[in-house]
Amino acid sequence: MQTRIITPLAIVFALAFAAGAQAAPSTKEAAADKPLTAQQLRMRNCNSEAKAQSLKGDERRAFMSTCLKGGSTGLAAAHDDDDKPATPSAAQLKRKACNAEAKEKGLKGDERKAFVRGCVRDEAVAAAD
Repeated sequence: MQTRIITPLAIVFALAFAAGAQAAPSTKEAAADKPLTAQQLRMRNCNSEAKAQSLKGDERRAFMSTCLKGGSTGLAAAHDDDDKPATPSAAQLKRKACNAEAKEKGLKGDERKAFVRGCVRDEAVAAAD
């Protein structure tokens, strides 16, 4: 008797799943027809730049943060309304130098984070003297 109940339920679930799968492509097609916003264009272009530069981990996060704020002079800035060139701040330059040094040393994970944090802090203290 239980097989008679399970079989109709299985058919109902299969039909519901099939109906949902057919609706999904039309939703994606509708989204593809809609033009991208300025922020979506910037995100796409920043991702392309980061991929082209083979950035990973902390370097990618720092680059994406700067790029999404309009700090990139490459493709991402091509669609920006403001025409002023972006110049990195002193803190960004320090972080970039510390990241490069960490990369040279082959540091990864928490060890890299701690090194970069200390390096930036040490350079900030040295600049204040």
